[in-house]
Amino acid sequence: MTSTPFPSGAITSVSGRTVVLRGNDIDTDRIIPARFLKCVTFDGLGAQVFADDRSEQNGEHPFDRPEHQGATVLIVNRNFGCGSSREHAPQALLRWGIRAVVGESFAEIFYGNCLALGIPCLQASSEEIDALQSAAEAAPQSSARIILEPVAIEIDCHSWNLTMAADAKNRLLNGQWDATSQLLQQEQALQDTAARLPYMQGFTASR
Repeated sequence: MTSTPFPSGAITSVSGRTVVLRGNDIDTDRIIPARFLKCVTFDGLGAQVFADDRSEQNGEHPFDRPEHQGATVLIVNRNFGCGSSREHAPQALLRWGIRAVVGESFAEIFYGNCLALGIPCLQASSEEIDALQSAAEAAPQSSARIILEPVAIEIDCHSWNLTMAADAKNRLLNGQWDATSQLLQQEQALQDTAARLPYMQGFTASR
């Protein structure tokens, strides 16, 4: 868990320690088990991320290891976030403290849900991910830095080029990923539109 502020505005870089989670096809039910979907808000999900995996590993899961507490960069493998399209999965990662995910590939809906929260999902080849994971595991206290222009990550003075879809990258760089903030910035336009709508002005349909 972390006190790192939630993403806001333009996102040009992410810095912080890393946590490595090895394995392909880690689905959203493993990220946040279905029994936690009953929540009214997302607030408590961070404590339950990977709940079943962590329980089985008795404190040895990467998210429980003391050296990874406060980590902000998650490094995974292939097809991360597959399975059901639950928005709770990236919400749980966000509330645990993850601010960027680097992997070989991501499930499409998970990728989009992360983007909507301001969490960049960046990619590299299988060989590069393996090297990146090994470097991160060898230096768990080192700080990583991800930049989005050009897309790259640096750990312990070593650098790897990453890739990211141009549209997603531009939305992050321009702050356009944050639909709620964009909406709030148009308050006057919203009020003007509401004033023109009959059903917003006490309009009652004739019988």
